Amino acid sequence: MSARLPTSLRRGGAVTAHEFGAAELQLELEGGFALWSGDEVRELPLSAQRVLAYVALHDRPLLRVFVAGSLWPGSNDARATASLRTSIWRLQKSSPRPVVASTRHIALSESVVVDARLTRDAARNALLAASRITAGELARLVEAQDLLPDWYDDWVMELREQVREERCHALEALCMELTAAARFSDAARAGLAAVACDPLRESAHRALIHLHVAEGNGGEAVRRYEEYARLLERKLGLAPSQLMDDLVAGVVSANAVDPAYSSSARGWSRTRRQQPVQ
Repeated sequence: MSARLPTSLRRGGAVTAHEFGAAELQLELEGGFALWSGDEVRELPLSAQRVLAYVALHDRPLLRVFVAGSLWPGSNDARATASLRTSIWRLQKSSPRPVVASTRHIALSESVVVDARLTRDAARNALLAASRITAGELARLVEAQDLLPDWYDDWVMELREQVREERCHALEALCMELTAAARFSDAARAGLAAVACDPLRESAHRALIHLHVAEGNGGEAVRRYEEYARLLERKLGLAPSQLMDDLVAGVVSANAVDPAYSSSARGWSRTRRQQPVQ
């Protein structure tokens, strides 16, 4: 009887039968840590969680001494090695085992499927060929959450930012490519997720505004611009770039009933840019 995938791995059809395959364990790292075995969550001490997460976020076998030094940087070599050995023993107490360990290396078992790996693969596929993205990959990128948000280890925060950046780029590329293909509904999902990924990221807002322009929704494009301009000024004391200005100025010029309004709209953000930062 097949194990039921946890909700976060099943959402939006993001995990296909091919992705699930014969995996016996499902590891959640997005939104928090959870190791599922069928319908049950396997309880692990924090030290074992950290080892499993670290190994799962690398695509190759890792030297045990490297893992020990990375996860216990404040300990001497002997103590770090002993801590790693204890964590591996705890991970291997029950079957199926989530890691494979030798005297020198440790790696993730092939019996484990990892949500963060699936999201990373979807992002890379989107950046390579956004027009061929599958519905499942789009859903995974749209609905993905931050990596281990409650963990504050240096290595976690660095990887979290790398994953977020890659996902933001993928969503922006999807929004632009799907807009070009007139797949406006899917483009909107990608664009809105890109903005939510980083609300101050102008390139994400530009992709969404470009979608509104392509759909002929000039008013929505201007509204989105003005919302972003207010947010950017409030948070950073900055104004949108000339690229953003030009994108919206073209909409205003093409649609304004009153030519005077068109002229004043084009100058609005330039005036804001000249204001001193508070």
